[in-house]
Amino acid sequence: QVQLVESGGGLVQAGGSLRLSCAISARTPSIYNIGWFRQTPGKEREFVAAVRGGIRSTEYADSVKGRFTVSRDNAKGASDLQMNNLTVEDTAVYYCAADRTTWVRGPWDFWGQGTQVAVSS
Repeated sequence: QVQLVESGGGLVQAGGSLRLSCAISARTPSIYNIGWFRQTPGKEREFVAAVRGGIRSTEYADSVKGRFTVSRDNAKGASDLQMNNLTVEDTAVYYCAADRTTWVRGPWDFWGQGTQVAVSS
């Protein structure tokens, strides 16, 4: 079984930064792909970024590319999402997900409970 816990959410003014963390508990956590997603009420869950478990390649949504950076701790398998130059459109509950084989479009087997990010103008 795999457990994921997001942390680091909060309230920030537009133009500010937040760093989210995704801790993963698994037998071999570093081999899992990690995806970051966000969701607001009334909207479907949106892909944000992902990092592979084998080779550490990354993908970003167009809306965050150049502003967000996803990273990976090779030993722990944990992932951080550094979010810079935040806008009010970034307000959402952010989730991390893990899977051994799937990628950007999913489905992802394991999900955290989310951490809320609120960006004020």
